[in-house]
Amino acid sequence: MRIEDLLVFVRAAENGSFSTAARELDLTPAVASAALKRLEAELQTRLFVRSTRRLRLTSDGERYLEHARSALAALEAGRDAIAQDKQHISGTLSISMPSDLGRNLLTGWLDDFQREHPAVGFQIRISDRLADFYRQPVDIALRYGAPEDSSLVALPLEPTNRRVLVASPDYLARHPAPQTPAQLRQHNCLRFLLSDTVHERWRFSQGDTDYTVAVHGDRVSDDGEVVRRWVLAGLGIAYKSKLDVLPDLQTGRLQLLLPHYQGEAAPMYLLCAHRLTLSPTVIRLREYLQSRFARYIQIANPAAL
Repeated sequence: MRIEDLLVFVRAAENGSFSTAARELDLTPAVASAALKRLEAELQTRLFVRSTRRLRLTSDGERYLEHARSALAALEAGRDAIAQDKQHISGTLSISMPSDLGRNLLTGWLDDFQREHPAVGFQIRISDRLADFYRQPVDIALRYGAPEDSSLVALPLEPTNRRVLVASPDYLARHPAPQTPAQLRQHNCLRFLLSDTVHERWRFSQGDTDYTVAVHGDRVSDDGEVVRRWVLAGLGIAYKSKLDVLPDLQTGRLQLLLPHYQGEAAPMYLLCAHRLTLSPTVIRLREYLQSRFARYIQIANPAAL
C-alpha cells in the first residue's frame, strides 16, 4: 500500500474533490484517480460515491478515513522523531586511534562526518598504545583486535580484517621473495612494538595447519606508520593490517607475499568503557564508519586479497 495513495484519499475526503486534492499534492487528476483505484483494489471496496458534481464517502470510506489519518499521523511522528534524533548528533568526542590507519584514512573520514554533522567536534589522539579509559579523557577508541579487558564494550567495525605480508618491488628485486613462512628467517623483518612487547612471532595458517615464525630484523618501532614507511622504502618485509596497506597494494607500491597463507585475524573494533557511553552521536559515528570500511574494502581491495 502506497503512502501517496493514502494521501490522495484523505485529501479528497477532506476537500470533497479529486481535482482539489490533486492540486494540493501537485498531481494530475489522472494520477490522483489511479491512486484511489489502487487503494480501493487493495481494500476490495468502494471508498467514494462519485457523480459529475459531487464526491462523498461511502460507509466503508468513512470508517477507513479515521484509520488512514492515524496511519499518516504515525508516519509523520516517525519522521519528526528522526529529525529530533539528528539534532542530538552533537558534542565533542575524544577518540583514540592507531597511528597508520588514523593518519592515512580515519582522520579524513572524520572530516567528512563533521561536514554531515557540523555540531560534532573531535579530539583526536593518535597512538598505537592502547588507551586507558580510566586514566585518560578518552570517550572511544578505534583498535585492532578484541580487548583483553572484558569489561570494555567492543563493537565491530570491520570484523574480517587480517594481517598480510608485504614488501616493496625494490626490496624484492634485491632479495628473493619467501615461498614459505620458514623462509622469513632469511629476511630483514620490520617489527612492531606494542605495550613494550616486540611483535616478532608472526603467525600464518594454510588449511588446517598453523605456522609460527620467530622473525628477526634491524628495525623495530612502536609506530605503525613508521613501519609502513620503512617497508615502502624497501628496507625489509612487514606484517601489516590489510586495512593499512590496501592502497599500496592496489597501486603496486607494495606486493603481497605468501598469498596462499592466511595471516592473523586483525578485526577493527570501536571500544568504549560502558554502554552508557553509546550516545546517539557515538552510535551514528559507528554506523558511518562501518559503511565507510565496507566501501573502502570493496573499492580498494585488490583481486589477490
